[in-house]
Amino acid sequence: MSADTDKLIASLSSGLAPVRPPMRAEITALLWLLASAGFVIGITYWFGPIRANALHQLATQPRFLLETLFGFGAIGFTALMAFRTAIPGAASRMGVLIGLGLLALWLANYAVGLVYPALEPSMLGKRDHCFSETLMFALAPAGLALLLGRRFYPLRPVYSTALFCLAAAMLPALYMQLACMYEPAHILQMHILPALLVTLAGTACAWGWARFKRR
Repeated sequence: MSADTDKLIASLSSGLAPVRPPMRAEITALLWLLASAGFVIGITYWFGPIRANALHQLATQPRFLLETLFGFGAIGFTALMAFRTAIPGAASRMGVLIGLGLLALWLANYAVGLVYPALEPSMLGKRDHCFSETLMFALAPAGLALLLGRRFYPLRPVYSTALFCLAAAMLPALYMQLACMYEPAHILQMHILPALLVTLAGTACAWGWARFKRR
């Protein structure tokens, strides 16, 4: 019986090749964030330059700078949590809630800005198609995140997809506050809303695909 068992194990393992383990979630998230941010900056500039005084405002308006850096940090932390959810047992619910809380606090700045904006609202730099650009520019970072996430072993793919899409979609939404006009109502309607729509669409597609595979 032992000889038969050894032969069975040998036959099953004879064609196996060593598999290279994926990078750590932290490194993967960092590389994704840098690549995606570079892509968003590059393609946004290709469609049109940033607002003429945006860099000067970053250098001279502390609240605007803090708002931008806080948004980038919240997106980065959410991306880290997204990749950790793709590894069984690696992400805690508290960590995910902290990431979502940071994003909510960042977005709350624009709600506060309706009364007390970080910058004087202006039409300067207005892009005619910022809504559709935010939608389109989120697709490549979201696709890359999903491909990288598949290298792990996501037990809850719909959950991970939602976080991947959220982090990816918020990148162009954030950069639009440099590339487009700064006016809180415009930001919420034309930059944040399309980012949320991308998140909802990606999550819905993942949910539908999961149900289809279970049939």
